[in-house]
Parts: sequence; C-alpha cells; structure tokens
Amino acid sequence: MRIDLHTHSSVSDGTESPADLLTTAQAAGLDVVAITDHDTTAGWPVLEAARPRGLTVVPGMEMSCRWFPADSPPISVHLLAYLFDPTHPVLSAERARLRDERLERGERIVTALADDGYPVSWERIVEHSEGGVVGRPHIARALVDAGVVESVDHAFVTLLHHHSPYYVAKVDTDVREGIALVRAAGGVPVFAHGLATKRGRVVGDAAIAALAEAGLMGLEVDHPDHAAAERAHLRGLAADLDLIVTGSSDYHGSNKTTPIGACTTDPEQFEAILAAGTGSGPFGD
Repeated sequence: MRIDLHTHSSVSDGTESPADLLTTAQAAGLDVVAITDHDTTAGWPVLEAARPRGLTVVPGMEMSCRWFPADSPPISVHLLAYLFDPTHPVLSAERARLRDERLERGERIVTALADDGYPVSWERIVEHSEGGVVGRPHIARALVDAGVVESVDHAFVTLLHHHSPYYVAKVDTDVREGIALVRAAGGVPVFAHGLATKRGRVVGDAAIAALAEAGLMGLEVDHPDHAAAERAHLRGLAADLDLIVTGSSDYHGSNKTTPIGACTTDPEQFEAILAAGTGSGPFGD
C-alpha cells in the first residue's frame, strides 16, 4: 500500500480543488491519502462523493500551533490532526479563530508590501483564493503573477521569510492545548515536520517528549524537508516515546515542486491511526 497522510487543497494553500487532489492521488498510485488543509475542514464535505473508487480518503487538518520555551521566544509548530469530530464545539471555535488570525496577518503583509510599491492587492488575493484559507502562499502566488519573483519559493526566500520586514506573526494555539483539543474531539494528533530545520527553529527532543506526555500520538518522520539523518533521529525518538511514525509529501500542487506520494506511511502505522481515531472515519470502498 502507498499511503500519503499530508496534502493540501485549494481550501487552504494548495492549488487543486479537493476533488482534483483525489484524482491526482489516484493517478499517482496512492491507496490512501489524507487531506490536511490548514486550520479548516471546509474540504471534508466533498471527500466521500468525489473519492475515486479504490482510494481511501482520511479527513484531517494541519493546525497552527506554538511551543513556548521557558527561556526563548515561541517556536511555530504544526499539528496534523486525523479522524476528529469536525463538530466538536471547542475545536471548531479554535479553528475559526486561527482562520481569522491568518486573514488579519495576510492583509497586514499585503498592505505593507503595497505601501512599498509592490503591485499586490488584498482584494484580488482573496478573490483568487476561491474561498480558501488565505495564507502566505497566496501572497507568494500574487507576487509571481505580478512578475516580482520567479516562483513561490523565491517569494518566501526574498520577501516572506520570518526575518523579512514584511513578516507578521500570528497568535497560534499553544501546542499542548492543540493536542488536548484534538484528543477531546476523538482525533489523532501527529507532530508535523518536527525537524525541518530549513524552515527555521525547531523544538528539540525534550519538547517532543513533553508533548508525548501531554498526549501527542505520532511524529511525521519521512517528510521532504527532513534530511536522512533527521529522519533517522526522529524514528529513534518515536520508538523511545512509543509514538506512531508517519510519512507524507506535504503536497501543495503547483505551489511546491514536491510530488504527491514523495514520502509515504507504513501500513501498520496507518492501522494504528485508524485504531486510535474515534471522532470520524475514513472514506473507502
């Protein structure tokens, strides 16, 4: 079985609709795919009807969180949440708050860019998002379309990185609270790309151990942004902490060059996720 548990559709910052994403997954030879859009379940209602025969679809989400070290600034971290109840009231309210944070942050970034002469418009970016959760990739795409940068990656390297004068931080969920909310909604929380040092600061082993004690159930180990040594380290840490190990592409359509199915999850680990998730179920034959 080929199982990819981290993909994004146009409901957040991918470029393919949920239905088209499922078609792409089947064409790539996947047996299982999870849709994990940022801070939203808006793509879930179409999954069952749009699912190609023979493809199992796992409803999920990637949740924007923060780890708060005792002696340094907060670190951005992401939780992959699988098979939770989308109607859980507290988790639903927190998802809505995070989406509002993204919108406010995005508008502030675009306003600053426009004030400095960059040809971008918040209204046009929102319009082109087609109702998705607007984030920095949408701004990057607008900069590409305007001829300011060569690619989405180039936009992040030059104008949208964390140390850029245009960067605006969000008020994300404390990751321990995020874990508790996902668990309360019957879901399975997995720490996404935890050693992706190319993205910025990472939390380290002691923090991951503390998150496991707080209810974290898995680590995303095989990810395109993890080097071989980082994958090996995380795999050993997961074994020490008795955590589920996942692998995935973090596919974003044409917003990133990584193809769907670039990294995959072992079937036994996927079965562990299915056994642990009680808030909702996968769609399959």
